[in-house]
Amino acid sequence: MKIHPKLRPIREKVEAGQRLSLQDGLVLYEPDVPLNEVGQLANLVRERINGNAAYYNLNTHLNPTNVCVYRCTFCAFRSDLRDPKGYVMNDEQILARGQEAVDNGCTEMHIVGGLHHQRDYQWYLHLVSILHQAFPNLHLKAWTAVEINWFEFLAKKPVRSVIEDLIESGVGSLPGGGAEIFHPEVRDRLCEHKADATHWLEIHRTAHQLGLRTNCTMLYGHIEQPWHRIDHLIRLRELQDQTGGFQTFIPLAFHPENTGLSELKKPSSLLDLRTMAVSRLMLDNIPHIKAYWIMLGLGTAQIALSYGADDLDGTVRHELIYHDAGATTPEMLSVDAIRQLIQEAGRDPIERDTLYRTVIRDTDDPTRWQVGPAIARDEDGRWHASTPQFARALSS
Repeated sequence: MKIHPKLRPIREKVEAGQRLSLQDGLVLYEPDVPLNEVGQLANLVRERINGNAAYYNLNTHLNPTNVCVYRCTFCAFRSDLRDPKGYVMNDEQILARGQEAVDNGCTEMHIVGGLHHQRDYQWYLHLVSILHQAFPNLHLKAWTAVEINWFEFLAKKPVRSVIEDLIESGVGSLPGGGAEIFHPEVRDRLCEHKADATHWLEIHRTAHQLGLRTNCTMLYGHIEQPWHRIDHLIRLRELQDQTGGFQTFIPLAFHPENTGLSELKKPSSLLDLRTMAVSRLMLDNIPHIKAYWIMLGLGTAQIALSYGADDLDGTVRHELIYHDAGATTPEMLSVDAIRQLIQEAGRDPIERDTLYRTVIRDTDDPTRWQVGPAIARDEDGRWHASTPQFARALSS
């Protein structure tokens, strides 16, 4: 196969399972380096780790309030307290959303929202607690590191105590939101008042130490440069080396509509695919890379399954945050539709739960399910062949 000269040393590293450097990452973003060749390298790693599998789950989103004390320039979801579009869900509405999720066979509820300055710490714990008590089999993936940082302020407690409270209330894992871009020269312009990179990483470190698996993200395609992205990925990789607690990375394409950066164009599909591929190549110790179809669009998400991604997220009921920012994707996909997307991409669809275990559905009543064994493992219980860094992360 013909290889671009700049890619030859990087390909040698990838084939040997060696770690890529910051400079390698910058080369992968250079416009004269062919995207298809970067994608081929990422696919090599993707199949080394996850074979031909592509994962999905049945999930719903819950955004209990959009009222937020912060005014991040990239956010179209937030509202002021007296804004007509502002809302706060009550217990009845929250439980109704949980009942809808269970009635439709969901295994996960993804809970994030605004930082409402008139709701105390107990309100946030309470809404998780009532959901967990009413629907104990529904996994609650709740509260980003930014929200947990806010809880520290509300409760006047250290982060470890806050996360212990969340676990006691029923939180099963943490989403990866709020990471945006770690470097301060970008972060300070996007969201100067919320948790900085050091605090975001420390919150996830603490969650990992307490036994919670978490996701991680990066918001790209706004005012950042390629080296900010690579710096961001390396910081995530370094924490994963230490804890092994990240299970999925999600590159999030910026949607400018209705934000303070509405003059910008949304990222192109070519940048989406290159960022997906670069993420897979740089994050040699994180098991899964997700192509979040809500933000990418269905076509680009399908193609991403050959550019490093092995997960399409899920059915995603009631997503608001990115649709408020102009996402034109459907507000939900059926199981048949998401499986068809995966099969059309030449991959094998596998339903997972939040913690990447297989889901076994009752053939007579698909809304009933049980957890099966962990996925993407061989008969000896090991993950597919991978790099030494990846093996260390899994053993942590």
